[in-house]
Amino acid sequence: MATTTDAIYETIILGSGPAGLTAAIYAARSRCCPLVIQGMQAGGQLTTTTDVENFPGFSEGIDGPTLMSEMEKQASRFGTQFITGEVTRVELQERPFRIWIGDDLYRCLTLIISTGASPRLLGLPNEEKLYGRGVSVCATCDGFFYRDKDIVMVGGGDSAVEEAVFLTRFARKVTMVHRRDTLRATPVLADRALSNKAIEFKWNSEVAEILEDEQGVTGIRLKHVEDGREEELPCDGVFIAIGHIPNTSLFKGQLEMTDDGYLKTRSGTETNIPGVFAAGDVMDPFFRQAITAAGAGCKAAIQAERFLDNLPIEDEGLICSRGICHPK
Repeated sequence: MATTTDAIYETIILGSGPAGLTAAIYAARSRCCPLVIQGMQAGGQLTTTTDVENFPGFSEGIDGPTLMSEMEKQASRFGTQFITGEVTRVELQERPFRIWIGDDLYRCLTLIISTGASPRLLGLPNEEKLYGRGVSVCATCDGFFYRDKDIVMVGGGDSAVEEAVFLTRFARKVTMVHRRDTLRATPVLADRALSNKAIEFKWNSEVAEILEDEQGVTGIRLKHVEDGREEELPCDGVFIAIGHIPNTSLFKGQLEMTDDGYLKTRSGTETNIPGVFAAGDVMDPFFRQAITAAGAGCKAAIQAERFLDNLPIEDEGLICSRGICHPK
């Protein structure tokens, strides 16, 4: 049965990664009592990260799931409400903004979008069919299943290197496939991979085909980018870390985006629609760090609060109390 009430939230936050949860903490502390709509992967991409070593305040590092769990507890302590579901439709042409989860309608005066980005895949014909049968985008989730097996890691950035090093805890051998002749990862991470005897490298190469049998992945066919030469490499699993695609399809035709699909912002986190703000990886193709996402979430919450302060609530025929408004 569809749920629709006359309640209007002062602030709804889409997403529960570092940006969304930081926005929730700040919004809740300003007594906006926000509603966070989190997708099926609560906590965002950081829940797939093993060791977070560069988030301030943790001298020995902290694992991603624990960090996100603590941020959610902190937001809840200040009054944030959480619901889980996939947003299927939004209407931002007029306020209150409308958000649907299936047939259930939620309305708000300000909206903070922190929907993040999803892993980019290789685009090979059998890739999605083999997902969970030898193809993975999450070493933390699936590494255990490859104990004493040979694994391929596709990519050369920070995420690929971190996951390759993590996979050496389980795998007999990890082969990194990278289309360049050097890693793009930060030097400290690159050095860890290059000095790890369990990691081998295939430089200037890309995956042209994932080989399979009835059970799943059996290997890959490599193509060398310089001369087109091909070779087959047997393996039991293929892990992919080649970047992300922003989760912005819901907002096409309503919010301004870059050619790559990232939300455009100005004056901090403001979008082209007053009262709609964006924070984190959904608007940041450059830095893509937990700390910068959290900072953007903080800014979005503060800007949303200031927007609400300047909104003539009385003129709009609403009575608001602890973050929820009703018609007079």
